[in-house]
Amino acid sequence: MEFLSSPTRVLFFTGKGGVGKTSVACASAVRLADAGKRVLLISTDPASNLDEVLGTSLAGVPTAVPGVPRLSALNIDPEASARDYRERMVGPYRGVLPDAAVASMEEQFSGSCTLEIAAFDEFARLLGGTNATTEFDHVLFDTAPTGHTLRLLSLPSAWDGFLRSNTTGTSCLGPLAGLQAQQKLYAQTVHALGDASTTTLILVARPDAAALREADRTSGELADLGIRNQRLVINGLFRATDPNDPVARAMEARGADALAAIPSSLAQLPCTMVPLAPSGLVGVDAMRRLGRAASMTMLPTNIEVPDLPALDSLIEALAAPRNGVILTMGKGGVGKTTIAAAVAVALADRGFRVQLSTTDPAAHLAATLNGDVANLSVSRIDPKAETAAYSAEVLATAGKGLDDAGRAMLEEDLRSPCTEEIAVFRAFAEAVARGGDGFVVLDTAPTGHTILLLDSALAYHREVTRQSSGMPEAVEKLLPRLRDATQTRVLIVALPEATPVHEAAKLQADLARAGIATFAWVMNQCLTPLPVTDPVLVSRRAHEARYLKEVAEVHASRVAMIPWQIEPPVGPECLRQLSQHDDVEKVQS
Repeated sequence: MEFLSSPTRVLFFTGKGGVGKTSVACASAVRLADAGKRVLLISTDPASNLDEVLGTSLAGVPTAVPGVPRLSALNIDPEASARDYRERMVGPYRGVLPDAAVASMEEQFSGSCTLEIAAFDEFARLLGGTNATTEFDHVLFDTAPTGHTLRLLSLPSAWDGFLRSNTTGTSCLGPLAGLQAQQKLYAQTVHALGDASTTTLILVARPDAAALREADRTSGELADLGIRNQRLVINGLFRATDPNDPVARAMEARGADALAAIPSSLAQLPCTMVPLAPSGLVGVDAMRRLGRAASMTMLPTNIEVPDLPALDSLIEALAAPRNGVILTMGKGGVGKTTIAAAVAVALADRGFRVQLSTTDPAAHLAATLNGDVANLSVSRIDPKAETAAYSAEVLATAGKGLDDAGRAMLEEDLRSPCTEEIAVFRAFAEAVARGGDGFVVLDTAPTGHTILLLDSALAYHREVTRQSSGMPEAVEKLLPRLRDATQTRVLIVALPEATPVHEAAKLQADLARAGIATFAWVMNQCLTPLPVTDPVLVSRRAHEARYLKEVAEVHASRVAMIPWQIEPPVGPECLRQLSQHDDVEKVQS
């Protein structure tokens, strides 16, 4: 990997979910440590899988990685950081202020912005602090702070402190109250992020149009915030070695087409190509092999694989109530949008009225559907439009009668990213409410964002109710609707690989704790039903077996399998084909 030839001290790895950020970060850390450098690898991902990839149990302090001298790793636990941060802000007022005032403060510190700020607080200590990482030659971060977090910290109130009671609009400035004491540390952190002699941002993407678009958006947003020393890694590039394998030819061509249409700004970045691995990327040995095609280990091919039904096996059960809400959820990059569109088309073909919508900020739903279907309408929850409408509402209610100074503070509060999150959540609740009249199929955001959105609901909207004109009925009834298995069906989408399966299992457990049941799992992009002959694909097909078996026997009461598609699953006809395992016949013919 070329960016390791003369690396800066700090390396950040970021990109769309499912592109292999953790694998590339771990492989880079192992390679630097093997070269004699003292390396600290840190994950800031709430759903971190560093433990699994490195084969060791990690905590919030540097832990030596077995088999790799000089390499240590840790997970920043955002939940624990948020609890500590919240208690630091609220604790001194217990027994001093009335209980109602303390409860109000706790509400303000319960949203996802508090979690982001607390995680950034720990991140800043590790990056901008003078003592935390001095023993290491290189510090690598798996997932950099998002543009959302950095925009939040750019608000003037982040540096001024917010000591008055926040009774104007959103609850963003409350969590910012504790930042004043950290101003010097945060200033050092922001400076380090933008210092090209200290920091390099590694954008990880797949040779896939959606992943490259997301990388381009991230690159521009972070460059606008001063982080301009960037590199690009294209992970999972496949080169066919068996010209008689039509799946291999199609997979190579699809990657080549995506790279030929790469956004111009990304094309200007120094780029590293990492070949598709023939087996799972778990364990230190696998990390040492990543990017070195000649040393890749093939799996034996005589492995028994489970026979799982097609997506069509779920459609009749989904259609049985004749109305309701269907949510596709899972790790980023697993194909939630495609599955949502396929389910919506199948229900519409059965004569039901269907509304297909997305809450994903990186929406590409319209491009996936790419055509008209009788009984099916498509919409997108547009963050900008929803934020503008929500801001206007708050200004007209909570802002009514404020003096100039108060209105200026309210307007600043409404410019924070938290406003967008509240506005999108309200629109999500309204979309769910429409499930009583036909079907609503919602392509949701990636796992972490979705869970934060659901976790934030009560804190945000209790605050909004106190501040403005009251909680909308759709929001008030949202959680009961999501918990009602006769109204809401959750489809968890995963790929037959370690990280997507295990992260989906965590999602299922989180949903269960919230009282939301999982209807079924959909295993997407499987090679298992296909008669592949290319050696890399044969090995990857064998690798799928253990994860398909794990899902069927451990995690899911219902499961469907969708083969990797020769033709990209775009347009109504291709989406209809996802319901059946007919790619086998197409390939053989």
